[in-house]
Amino acid sequence: MNKFTKLGLFTLLLATVIFSSCKKDYESIESTDDAAIQAYLKKNNLNFEKDPTKGYYYKINTQGTGSKVENQDSVYYTYTFKTLSGQVLQQTSDLMILGTYLGYTDQFRINSQTVNYIFAPVREVLTKLNRGGNATLIMPSHLAFGKNGISALNIGSNENILVDLVMYTQSKRHEIDELEINKFIANNNLTLTKDPSRARYSIITPGTGTDAINVNSTIVVNYTLRTLDGVQVQSVTDGSYSSVLGDLIKGWQLIIPGKLTAGGKMRLIIPSDLAYGASPLDYDIEIVSVTN
Repeated sequence: MNKFTKLGLFTLLLATVIFSSCKKDYESIESTDDAAIQAYLKKNNLNFEKDPTKGYYYKINTQGTGSKVENQDSVYYTYTFKTLSGQVLQQTSDLMILGTYLGYTDQFRINSQTVNYIFAPVREVLTKLNRGGNATLIMPSHLAFGKNGISALNIGSNENILVDLVMYTQSKRHEIDELEINKFIANNNLTLTKDPSRARYSIITPGTGTDAINVNSTIVVNYTLRTLDGVQVQSVTDGSYSSVLGDLIKGWQLIIPGKLTAGGKMRLIIPSDLAYGASPLDYDIEIVSVTN
């Protein structure tokens, strides 16, 4: 056997040893994950199904009564990511319900992390539901954050992750708007008038000005803008904001004329299609002055 042949054989044997070692490490992680998940299920007296090919566990809590969904269908859903010890890593609010195509529901950014994580089991479990269904998923670490975890979020090495998933029956943005707005009003015990445009408002004081406001009026306003989960987005309180009403969002154009004059104040909740399209918005509005 010449030197070239010996060298080639040695390289092949070395590569085989390295590959076998890597494969054993990977398989041992899978085994460790599976043992930990089974211990968790046994301890909590839970019955989950195991995906036969990828190894994640899931339980359909409610199948749902709506239609089945395909990857190209829009879905609205919420999720909660937790460790098996119960530490909540990230969760969405039912006042800010996520909407996307089913095919994109495997893509996540966890809190302030800049990494885009792909969790295929989330999409696959949602695919098993009808609209209105909910499920619980347990992702083994090798399908979640792996051996490195995320130290900034206190996610340890080889941490198995539990995900609660809810898919809503609604399939249209305006339907979700109604759900979110109604829940927000109920949660905060608000009394608001519903306009035919689906905006809700409450007039605190109509104002004492004599100039009626129309879409061509220039108005100086103070306002505070919040999302329905209470996050303040913008606030102007010094009378420095001025605009022609017709240049502002549709919800303001429809509700303010005929209801407020200079000095007037209102609370206004606008569905997404009358705002910026993403979600309903909650405004406190004060008309400082009006020029026609």
